[in-house]
Amino acid sequence: MAAQAQAAYGIYPDRVALNDVLNTLNHGGFHDENICMMLSPTHPIATVVREANVLNAEREENVATAGLIGWLAKFGAVVIPTVGFFIRSPRFFHAVLAEKGSMAPCGSSRTLVGLGFPEREAERFETRLRDVGVLVYVSCRESAKTEWALELLRGTGAEETGTLENEELAAV
Repeated sequence: MAAQAQAAYGIYPDRVALNDVLNTLNHGGFHDENICMMLSPTHPIATVVREANVLNAEREENVATAGLIGWLAKFGAVVIPTVGFFIRSPRFFHAVLAEKGSMAPCGSSRTLVGLGFPEREAERFETRLRDVGVLVYVSCRESAKTEWALELLRGTGAEETGTLENEELAAV
């Protein structure tokens, strides 16, 4: 039987202090490269990334935007459908880029299926994240750590939480 990677996830509204959620996970023992996020294209961070323009912005805006993009690039993966993505960890590479030959764009339900979500749940979350919200996904090697991640996500105000198993992520 193949090994299964464990994961916990939480869905948050746009207004969540995302930095606080991620700091809580870090202080709880979870490294940035094991965290994947999918942000709604309407999320305030998505707006900053979408409007980033090094050539036409004021110097102070460039520094702030570069700092935000640098912060996003620390994580295993960050996906903003219709805007862009950052992939640091090979663990998330195939999930974020969807299946080879697929017409599905990055950040679609195919990305969520690649992370281990059942097809129906992936479609539901894609619809939900299209307009508002953030999905925070934490990949874990052990089920005990998965339960701990789940508790941390709940404690930081996730509106919906759950756990998953993913054979493909275990291989990396």
